[in-house]
Amino acid sequence: MSDNSELQPVVFVIDDDLSVREALGELFASVGLGVETFGSAGEFLRHKRTDHPSCLVLDVRLPGLSGLDFQADLAKANAQVPVIFITGHGDIPMSVKAMKAGAVEFLTKPFRDQELLDAVQRGLALDRARRDQQKPIAELQARFKS
Repeated sequence: MSDNSELQPVVFVIDDDLSVREALGELFASVGLGVETFGSAGEFLRHKRTDHPSCLVLDVRLPGLSGLDFQADLAKANAQVPVIFITGHGDIPMSVKAMKAGAVEFLTKPFRDQELLDAVQRGLALDRARRDQQKPIAELQARFKS
């Protein structure tokens, strides 16, 4: 089994605005994070995910499936990736719904880069902790399979 603590963290960005995807990609790369960008939830789902510690920066308004609906679908599928929402069209009920569903943060555009970086670091820390907690279970399962 690989040691996830040595793998470079990856931030997945889902936003339908190419300029936002590019800007966030540059921001995360500038602090040494891996980044992969997608224009829709469907595009992200078609992508083969790696086993790297990760979090998801997700726009609320997306073509097809909304960010909030996608968050709910991820939860139903037991995909335990921390989610940080970004939006230019948010309101209080929307942010409450996202946070109650487990979002790490809900940021309205324009936001400060440091706010987003701090939220991403919290998300990555949550993902690392979850992975560390699951590691002994996975090791036991591997022993029983061999």
